[in-house]
Amino acid sequence: MADDVRELLLSTTADADPSTPLSAPDLRLLIDRLRIRSDRLYASALAFASSHRAPLASALLRAADSAASSASLESSLASALSPLSSSPDLSDLRSLSDRLLAARRELRERQEHLAVASSVADLAARLRAARASPDPLAAAAAAAELKPLLVDPEGSGSSQDEPVVFGLLRSEWEQLVDELQVMLAKNLEECVEFAPEGGKMVVRAAPRGNSSGTPGVELRVALQALEIIDAIDYGMAKLADLMIKHVLVPAISKISVAVSGEVLEKSGPEYPISILCVVPTEELQGYKDGSALYSRIIDVIKFVRENICGENITWMKSFSKLTWSRISDLVIKHFISKAVPHEASKLIEFQDVVRSTTEFENTLRNMMFISHDKRDGKLTQFVDDVEVHFAVRKRNEILVKARDLLVQYDYDNPLASHNREDSIVDLLCLPEKCFISKSALQLMKLVHGALKDACLSSTRVAKELCYAARDALLLYKAIVPVQLEKQLDSINQVAAIIHNDFYHLSQEILGLAFEYRADFPGDLQKLVLFVDLAPTFSQMADGVLTRQIQLVTANLIEAIDGADGFQNTHQPQHYESAKFSIEQVVFILEKLHIMWESILPRSIYKRSMSYILGSVFSRITKDMLLIDDMAAEETLQLHGLIHLALENLSSLFLSLVENEFLDHQTWIELDKIVRPLKKFRKLAELLDMSLKSITAAWESGELANCGFTSSEVSK
Repeated sequence: MADDVRELLLSTTADADPSTPLSAPDLRLLIDRLRIRSDRLYASALAFASSHRAPLASALLRAADSAASSASLESSLASALSPLSSSPDLSDLRSLSDRLLAARRELRERQEHLAVASSVADLAARLRAARASPDPLAAAAAAAELKPLLVDPEGSGSSQDEPVVFGLLRSEWEQLVDELQVMLAKNLEECVEFAPEGGKMVVRAAPRGNSSGTPGVELRVALQALEIIDAIDYGMAKLADLMIKHVLVPAISKISVAVSGEVLEKSGPEYPISILCVVPTEELQGYKDGSALYSRIIDVIKFVRENICGENITWMKSFSKLTWSRISDLVIKHFISKAVPHEASKLIEFQDVVRSTTEFENTLRNMMFISHDKRDGKLTQFVDDVEVHFAVRKRNEILVKARDLLVQYDYDNPLASHNREDSIVDLLCLPEKCFISKSALQLMKLVHGALKDACLSSTRVAKELCYAARDALLLYKAIVPVQLEKQLDSINQVAAIIHNDFYHLSQEILGLAFEYRADFPGDLQKLVLFVDLAPTFSQMADGVLTRQIQLVTANLIEAIDGADGFQNTHQPQHYESAKFSIEQVVFILEKLHIMWESILPRSIYKRSMSYILGSVFSRITKDMLLIDDMAAEETLQLHGLIHLALENLSSLFLSLVENEFLDHQTWIELDKIVRPLKKFRKLAELLDMSLKSITAAWESGELANCGFTSSEVSK
C-alpha cells in the first residue's frame, strides 16, 4: 500500500524530488486519487463476492467451526494447565503424563480381559453342552472341535503365560474325553461277549441295555465316536486282548480245531447277533504246511472285519495294529518254530511252509489287514531265514549238550567207569597215550559231529555249526576249572586228569582244521579257525601241572624241614626225627608215583617226576653238606638215611626207565634223567670214605663230575 501511495504521488509530481515535502494542493489531490482507487476496489470485491457467493459462504461456515474448536481446545488446555499455574515444576507435568498413559493401558487391558472372559464363557458353554449331549457322536464331535482351541497342537502342554482358567478348561476337556473313552469302551465290551471257557465270541450290533431299560450305544456308533476323538486304539485294546486270549490262542495253539461263524437275524427291536466258535475237529489235512492254521486265522479276521469293524478300513487297521504282532508270535511259537527241521537234509521239505506262509501274508495284505511294510512281514522273514533258525537251534542243542555233560560228570570218581579203556586215548602229536575224562571224550565226539555236519551244510549253517564247536570247547575252559577249583588246589588224581584233558584237547584242536577245512563250504575255509584255541588249552594244561608240582614241592620241603638240617643224627631223638622226615618224603613221592604214572603221558610224567626228585635230592644233599664237624657215628647214620631213601624209592626209579631191575646200567641212566641223584648217591659214598679216598676222588675229577664244589669237598 505504501508503494501504491508513492506511485500516486510520483504521478502528480513527476519532476519533483521524492524527498521534497508535499504541498496542500498535492495532498488534496492525493486524497481524491485514494478515494477513487478505494471505490474501484470496493466495486471489484462486491462483484467477486456476488459471483462467488456459495463458496464464500461455505468457507465462512468452516471458519466459524474452526474458531469454535479452537476455543474448546483453548478451554481444555487451560483446565489441563491450571494445576501448573501455582507451581511451574516439570515433574508435575511428567506425573500427569504418566497418569494419562496408565489410564490408557488399564483401558486396553480391561478390553483384553473382556475378550478373554467372552472366549472362556463360550468355551465353558460348549463344554457343558458337549457333556450334557445324549448323542455320543455329537459329544465326540464337540470334543474334537474344542481340541485345537484348548490343546497345543505340538503337544508341548500348557503355556506359562496363559490364564489359569484355560488350564481348568483343558482339564475339564480331558475329563470329558476320558469319560467318553471309558463309556464307549465299556459299550464295546457289552456288544462283544466272550465265553469264559474260551473258543466262542458273540457280537451284538447294540448292547442289551442296563437294568433301567436305557438302551446302550450301537457298536457302529461307538466306534465312530471313538474314531472322532482319536481313541479308536483305546476302545479296541481290551477287545483285542480278549480276542487273542479266547479265540486266537485256541485257534492257533490247538491242531484239531475249526472256526465257524454265523449271523442270527432278529426281528423287532433287537439287533442281529453274530457268533464265532472255535470247535474241535478230527481233520488234520494241510497242517504240515500250515494251510489249515492260516485258513482258521483268516476266517477269524474276516469275521471281525464284517461283524465288528463293518468293513471300515480305519477300524480294521487299529485292530491289526493291536493284534498282528501277537498273532505272528503265536504262529511262530506253535507252528513255524516246530516245523523247522532237525536235519539239514530236510530243509527242502520246509519250502511248503515257506510257500503257504507267503500266501497267508499276501491274503492279509489284500484284505488290507497288514501293510506292505517289511515290519508286517514277520512270518515270511522268519521262514526265509529258516537256515539260520535251523543252525541256531543246532548250535543251542550242541552247547546245551556240552554244558550238561561237563556239569553232570562225576570228576570225583573218574576211574570208576567200567569201560576205563575207552578213556585211554592216543595223543595226536606224540606217540603216547594218556587217560582223559569221559566228559572230554564225549565233548570231542560232539565237536567232531558238529564239524561233520558243517561239511554237508550250506555256508550259513556250516558257519553256525563251526562256531558251536568252538564254543563247546571254550565251555570246558570256562566250566571245569571253576567247578573243580578245590581239587585243583590240592594234590589229587583229578587235577592230573584235568591236565590231560586240556593237553589232549589242545592237540585235537590243532588237527581239526587239517581234518575238516578241505570239506568246508568254499566261503568258510578261510574264515573258521581253531588253531588259535590250541595255545590257550596248552597253557591251561601247563598251569594245572605247574600248580600240582608247586603243591607237591611245598609238601616235600615241609617234610625235609622237619629233619632240622639232619644235624646230630648220632643222638637217638634227632635220628628218629630225620628218619621220619625221610619216610614222609618217600611216602609223598610214592603217592605221587601211584597217582601220576597211570594217568599222565609218559614224557610228561618223566619230566615232572624228574624235576620233583631233583629238587628233593638237591635239598637233602645241601642240608647234609652244611653240617659242621660230623662225628663218625653221625656219618654212619646219614649214610643209612640216604640208602633208606634210595631203597624205598626203587619202584619210583624203575618207573622212570625201561629196565626192571636197579642194576649199574639203570643207575647210570637214572643219573642222566635226575641230575641231582648222582650227587646224592655219591654223598652216601663220601660219608663212608676215608679222607685219603676223598682227596683221591677229588683229584681224579670224580667228585666234580658228580656236581661237588671245592668248598663242599673241603668241608
